[in-house]
Amino acid sequence: MKNRPSRVIVYVLLLLAAAACSPARGADQALPTQALLPSNYRLEDAERVARDYLTAWERDDLETMYRWISFASREANPREEFDQLYETAAETMGLEGVAIRPITLSRRGDAVALFAYDASFTTRLIGVFTDSARNLTLVVDQQANEWRVAWTPDDLFAGMRDGARLVYRSTVPNRANIYDRDGDVLADQSGRAVKVQIVRQQVPDYPTCLATLSTALERPQEDVRTLIDTRPADWLLDLGAILPEAYSATSVALEASCAATFEGVPTRHYADGTVAPHILGYVGYPAAEEVPALEAQGFTSESIIGRSGIEAIWDVALRGMPGGALTLVDPAGRVLRALANVAPQPGQSLWLTFDSDFQRRAAQIVADAFRAARGSWAETSTGASAVVIDPNTGEILALVSYPTFDNRAYTPYPEMGKAQAQAAIQRFQSDPLNPEVNRPVQGVFPLGSVMKTVSAAAAADSGVYALNQRYTCSGIWTRDITRYDHVSGGHGLLTLASSLTQSCNPYYYEVGYQLDQVDPYLLPTYARRLGFGGPTGLTDLPENPGRIPDPDWLRTNYGEDWRFSESVNLAVGQGYMGVTPLQVARWFSAIANGGALPRPSLVREVGLIGEPLTRVNTPVMTPTDLKPEVIETIRSGLCAVTLPGGTADFVFRDSQLQGLGVCGKTGTAQTGGPDTPSDAWFASFAPRENPQVVVVVMVQTAGQGSEIAAPIARQLLEAYFGLS
Repeated sequence: MKNRPSRVIVYVLLLLAAAACSPARGADQALPTQALLPSNYRLEDAERVARDYLTAWERDDLETMYRWISFASREANPREEFDQLYETAAETMGLEGVAIRPITLSRRGDAVALFAYDASFTTRLIGVFTDSARNLTLVVDQQANEWRVAWTPDDLFAGMRDGARLVYRSTVPNRANIYDRDGDVLADQSGRAVKVQIVRQQVPDYPTCLATLSTALERPQEDVRTLIDTRPADWLLDLGAILPEAYSATSVALEASCAATFEGVPTRHYADGTVAPHILGYVGYPAAEEVPALEAQGFTSESIIGRSGIEAIWDVALRGMPGGALTLVDPAGRVLRALANVAPQPGQSLWLTFDSDFQRRAAQIVADAFRAARGSWAETSTGASAVVIDPNTGEILALVSYPTFDNRAYTPYPEMGKAQAQAAIQRFQSDPLNPEVNRPVQGVFPLGSVMKTVSAAAAADSGVYALNQRYTCSGIWTRDITRYDHVSGGHGLLTLASSLTQSCNPYYYEVGYQLDQVDPYLLPTYARRLGFGGPTGLTDLPENPGRIPDPDWLRTNYGEDWRFSESVNLAVGQGYMGVTPLQVARWFSAIANGGALPRPSLVREVGLIGEPLTRVNTPVMTPTDLKPEVIETIRSGLCAVTLPGGTADFVFRDSQLQGLGVCGKTGTAQTGGPDTPSDAWFASFAPRENPQVVVVVMVQTAGQGSEIAAPIARQLLEAYFGLS
């Protein structure tokens, strides 16, 4: 023992000498390190790794996440598979964000730690859900020489390690109903179709199955094959719905060759496809460009949405919002656990402003007029419009566009059968009269002599004419070209009111001229103020704003300077101007109610059946700010039109409506050359005192307003008031 210190000193000196004799290390050579014991890896370092990994998930930073997993996990899970798993899961649930809430960190021996946390997922499809008490396993990775995540697919959702996958099954609510104002059904889901479902790996005869599916679904075989082959073989696939007759013809073959199963589904049904198709519209499949937005809400490319009319404008309310369930499903299709579930939001039903019986009667009156006129004006007419509206609320009580079409043919599952439906659609769309056009709101026509009511208002309200302004209607007017009255020799001495009653053309040629001399913009400005040349405010259907020309418009569109002749033409509803029948109904409502333009509406109430309904068409009245005496003068002239001496006296003289009093204006608008019949107008309201209803009728290329349109308006008024 006495020699030990000297031996130690000698050993140390030998080590130092050996070190001095060793060559110098290069700068790029790693210094040797002594391997640390696992217990020397600090727990706070494990926490840092866990937090960095989970923060990267919150940022959707898959690259950083993958960098933090162990080398063994990387070998078992290539980067492409790792990314695909997360991306597929995000797409399945419509993931918008992940939020992590740490809970605890614990050690399981020297080389393993568990990081407990909750993960909350914000999704487009099912809102926010939380997967609680998750564990992230961290291990000491000898190759990385630090803590790493011992990752498996279970770190996305527990159970995925064994081949389970996320499945989102959407639950689309039934489309809501549409009713008339009395609660009679106009559209509902009482139609029926049959959904066809298969599981690819259970199909006994795939070639025969494809051929049979192609026939049943009326789709090319390649489209059906693509739909099937792009889905996992063990999925239950909804291939589409077929009509009952197709089910009867193909169900046995589908069961034999495809092992198909079937499920009944409700479809859109219209009580009467010809009563109000221009109002209701129809449903169909979404266009390709609409699909992504719909899928983000839980719908699919096969979902049925509104394609036209109220079905389209009110589509969001009618279709509701899908619900659904997000589940973890094993390879055999068994549900391992439910992750989240959200109930669908039912669609809201609509109650419209019109009574379907009166709408049906109005349509029949117009159709009967055309039928009775075969061999005369019906041979040249290209269509007709009728508008019945409440002047005090703007509620549309009837809206007729002739010729009409059958909206039942346009549904994806037509009850008349697809062959008959396609033939009907082809017939409608090839018809030169364009029955699909909603003439009362989308058609633009010259107004003819009905425009004289606007010209009279402009002249009197502006002060250019006095209310008792007199003018001798001689039957001819020659300030620019020679223009004539519709009565040879004219009407003699007239006032503003009687000029409307007798519809003297030279009176209004002079009105147009005098207004233009004061200001060429004066008449166009009044026309717009009284509801023309712009939208009516109707939000339930798309509408045409019409056209009111002025000097700026003419210069921009034709490069021409405005002359007083343009104002003369405008004053009698000719030239470049064009209006919709609904605009005329709105203006006559203002005359009837004392001077306010109502906002037209077709939807009265919205809500769920069995719950209190929400009124959505609160009257909105826009003041015209016309002087009361101007409106009263115009009314007095119009209320004499259906009396002796008026232009429509011969139409109404034997009607029971005389007891109520009908106020109106005839109009005959030239639309082409001398061989082209004129458009026939009649705009009216009744009763004379406290008017309840406005009726506007326009028949295209038919002839005189008093002879063609006024008799139809009479029948509509008599039907409304229940008179024979």
